[in-house]
Amino acid sequence: MNPPENSSKDAGRILRAKGILSGTIPVIIMGAVLFVSAGTLAWPMAWVILGVLFAATTLVTLLCSPGLIVERMNKQTGAKDWDARLVRVMNLIGLLPLLVAGLDMRFGWSGQIPLPVQVAALGVFISGYIVFSWAMLTNPFFSLVVRIQDEKGHHAVTTGPYRFVRHPGYLGFFLIVLAQPLMLGSLWALVPAGITAALFIVRTGREDETLLAELVGYREYAEEVGYRLIPGIW
Repeated sequence: MNPPENSSKDAGRILRAKGILSGTIPVIIMGAVLFVSAGTLAWPMAWVILGVLFAATTLVTLLCSPGLIVERMNKQTGAKDWDARLVRVMNLIGLLPLLVAGLDMRFGWSGQIPLPVQVAALGVFISGYIVFSWAMLTNPFFSLVVRIQDEKGHHAVTTGPYRFVRHPGYLGFFLIVLAQPLMLGSLWALVPAGITAALFIVRTGREDETLLAELVGYREYAEEVGYRLIPGIW
């Protein structure tokens, strides 16, 4: 019989493997949308995006707490109805920039975007994932849905990137969404990307209102950190 410590380690490894698999599925879906719409696999920047996504998902899953993996893998009770509806819409609309970029790649609607612009956008894209990952590793309550996690002693997190804005995870995705079209060489994909970014602003506002009303200590935290999403602006 294995000692309890070994069994615990085995369970932890299995959980992290499941977390990596769960995080890889969206990457596969994104790849399918990109390459099917483009009609080719010979698209280096698309492979770069998928590689960054997979690497970031794997690294964060290996570093974060087991409780956070469970929180983000499984459907949780207590999610706000408005957020559940908004997330469904955002998941669908979030694929449109990739679809449009793929069609743009196939039919050449945008012409040739200069390589330095694409490389600069790649820098913004990676920066966005760094901010998002930093927020996730800092916040033990970093759920996929807006909910007050009373069963876990939910409280306002004030360290790491939360010292600068109240919703750094959304800031990270805001940068990612706007950088993707230029990385992929598509000006037309900026249109659905802009819609997706606008939805992140809406979600940030609604979540902030919820936390102000329901999360102990959040109002005091909001008085110290005045910006919700973009430092110096909002």
